[in-house]
Amino acid sequence: MVWIIKYAPKNLKEFVNQKEGLQKFLSWYKSYKPGKKAALIYGPPGIGKTALVRAFAREKNLDLIEMNASDFRTAEKIREVFGHSIAQASLFRRGKIFLIDEVDGISGKEDRGGLAEIIKIIKESKFPIVLTANDAWDPKLKALRNYCELIQFKPLGIRDIVKRLEYICAKEGIKTDIEVLKQIAQRSKGDLRAAINDLETVSRGKKSISLKDLEVLGFREREEEIFEVLKTIFKSKSLRAPKFAIMNADRDPDEIFWWIEENISNEYERIEEIAKAYEFLSKADLFRRRIISRQYWRLIVYMIDLMGPAIALSKKEMYRKFTKYRSPLRLKLLGQLKPLKQEVNQALEKLSEELHCSKKVIKKEFIPLLKFLSKNPSYKQAILNHLKISEESLNQLISI
Repeated sequence: MVWIIKYAPKNLKEFVNQKEGLQKFLSWYKSYKPGKKAALIYGPPGIGKTALVRAFAREKNLDLIEMNASDFRTAEKIREVFGHSIAQASLFRRGKIFLIDEVDGISGKEDRGGLAEIIKIIKESKFPIVLTANDAWDPKLKALRNYCELIQFKPLGIRDIVKRLEYICAKEGIKTDIEVLKQIAQRSKGDLRAAINDLETVSRGKKSISLKDLEVLGFREREEEIFEVLKTIFKSKSLRAPKFAIMNADRDPDEIFWWIEENISNEYERIEEIAKAYEFLSKADLFRRRIISRQYWRLIVYMIDLMGPAIALSKKEMYRKFTKYRSPLRLKLLGQLKPLKQEVNQALEKLSEELHCSKKVIKKEFIPLLKFLSKNPSYKQAILNHLKISEESLNQLISI
């Protein structure tokens, strides 16, 4: 069992900090009546939003009915999960509490009434409903906020994280120095889940750990988010963690796709693992291309599943080596060509404005003429001066 599950708080006494947020939550629950606002707990990943609800349900002996909004994005799917439970009493005559996790993973029109269905459930439910989100102020949640009481959770302090890591080390019989735990806590930037995952990574198969063992983490800094995403995919065998790492990253999944493509053979060593991982990535690419060509954004969940959890499970076991992840060559080339493309596009816009026709017509009817004229050195210089572009950009323009 992975440590983030094994050492999840069983009750509120084990819950780490968040005193202000916890008090607001308890106050909301105590005063809850049917038809009252849901609780929307928000804050960055790994700070205990979901863990609080689960621990509270255990302590109060409540039936917990939960779903992840990212997996059930349509009104129909949401109704399938919650059904008549929002109005019916528990079979065991216990109370109930509903949890809709990662609600910012759902959108409006693209997800066919998902948010509208959640609002309907809040209005009709006879039991408390809790939502979680990374960013409660996301514009797509504007309508939903009117039906929620906002409860903010903040990044955890280093002292709180170190205390929990010490507890885990004691339970696992791992000897270490306080400085090692401080380093892990500092790198997590308030994310307890990331800190526990890092501790498990460096401790696997060991009875003691030192600062040198932290090299396996690649000396990750929080701002190097893409490396954290890759580490989560390549260094774990979890289904949920890689998926959420991609979804929560401040990068487009299309960009993450190319980072994964560049580093599969860099991380995995067994031929069968590399082949399996690239097979999953090729299937993710089919969905990626369909999304781009037809704007079927609903397919992105399948793309993420194939390039995250599927690739994570392609390996037999985690590689304990330190891997220096490479930047994708494709993205480097695109970055180098970007200024050139901008210059070419500006030249096209200038020609379009002067000749009173579209860029499409310019490319079809006038570019061949420019190509012919540029063979003459004097005409070529006149074109460069008029369009105010470099010779390299002109070569790119006439090759369109």
